[in-house]
Amino acid sequence: MDLSFVVMVTFFISLLSIPFLFFTLYRRHPNTLPPGQMGLPFIGETLQLISAFKTENPEPFTDDRVSRFGSIFMTHIFGEPTIYSVDSEVNRFILNNEGKLFECSYPSMISNLHGKYSLLIMKGSLHKKMHSLTVNFIKSALTRGQLLLHMDTLMRSYMDSWSPKILLMEETKKITFALTVKLLLSSDPCEWTESLRQEFLLIAEGFWSIPIPSISISYNRAIKAKEKVVESLSLVVEERRRAMEEGERKNDVLGAILDEKAGNEHSNEMIVDLLVSLLLAGYETTSSAMTLSVKFLTENPRALSELKEEQDKIRAQKGDDNEPLVWNDYKSMPFTQCVISETLRVSNIVGGIFRRTLSDVQLNGYTIPKGWKIFAALRGPHMNDEYFKDARTFNPWRWQSDAEKTPANVFIPFGGGPRLCPGYELSRVSISVFLHHLVTNYSWEPAEKDKVVFFPFTGTQKRYPIYVKRN
Repeated sequence: MDLSFVVMVTFFISLLSIPFLFFTLYRRHPNTLPPGQMGLPFIGETLQLISAFKTENPEPFTDDRVSRFGSIFMTHIFGEPTIYSVDSEVNRFILNNEGKLFECSYPSMISNLHGKYSLLIMKGSLHKKMHSLTVNFIKSALTRGQLLLHMDTLMRSYMDSWSPKILLMEETKKITFALTVKLLLSSDPCEWTESLRQEFLLIAEGFWSIPIPSISISYNRAIKAKEKVVESLSLVVEERRRAMEEGERKNDVLGAILDEKAGNEHSNEMIVDLLVSLLLAGYETTSSAMTLSVKFLTENPRALSELKEEQDKIRAQKGDDNEPLVWNDYKSMPFTQCVISETLRVSNIVGGIFRRTLSDVQLNGYTIPKGWKIFAALRGPHMNDEYFKDARTFNPWRWQSDAEKTPANVFIPFGGGPRLCPGYELSRVSISVFLHHLVTNYSWEPAEKDKVVFFPFTGTQKRYPIYVKRN
């Protein structure tokens, strides 16, 4: 008998047996697992989830299942049976029990592209140490004003080079990538940084794809781009190690890692993975939020007028139009922060986080067995009318009147617990400075009626063309 025929038959039998395996698993725990559905053999509901998250309205995927099964339900995505939660209390419980009841566990297409030593994947004491180092460095750089000055100068430079018609997502990606590279490696914009950025665009397009290079063209390109990025950053790390031996120090995140007591013990692979994850997180999500804040403001003239009034007042207090913003200026932007919070809430740049149970865990009356995957959908509570009136409407004024009434565990755009995004403050500052220079120096209008996908990993860098005019 032909061997290939045997292999094919075995493969299909295995596929057909998967639903029965799920049925057996569920039958063993009839009253402990949440209700739900498993979808197709092997792929489960992965394609439905990916398709939903590549549109500007992924709500139906979640809404349909919540209406049938409740705020916690069972599904099968990215190769594993998964508990899907849109319950705010459960999500906060999951975030706060990192390393105790749950551990980080992402699908292969995410973990492969980030690397095993990325801040997203790291666990235990190593994650705690690197997370703390990154947070402390960013906080110090911001409050000392050094980073804010770089940010101000860099944004002016990029905006001065704008043509009358721009692709806003593309421009914000250039800005945030340059800023992130400066923060991490002290590198100013040049041919090398632009080449590196082009590779990161390919990596980002590989997220939310089928993690099989032979099937997914975007994933295959992303893997090859990741290899080029690793090679390029490895050379940078080696060069910096040699420079440090000669007494040269640079005040950036890489310098802080190498200066750290165990710096010489950290492998190049670990440091490069960490840099890759910080570059991805630092520029991809913030640029999306910048673009979407402009889109929402364009569609809401009243909000745009109030934001412009606030920023014009700050600019009027400067002795010179070229005088850079300082930390106290950032702290004098209350309505701007309302706009940013509402943009983060409505757009939900980070849709959720993946975890795995370290032991049997009780969640809302259900017992989730040890080793099960859980997806805490942060987007769900943000779009819930129970917490936010007309939740799917952009309304920055809600943060002036309703913020105190909203439970603290509901609005968590940057995650929470030990894995709270280390650049959460940097992201807010970056968006604030960007909006300041945009509204005080430019007017704009959409170049065409083009919909913007609300998510950062779906090719949105070429979306939202606008005509800009310097005031």
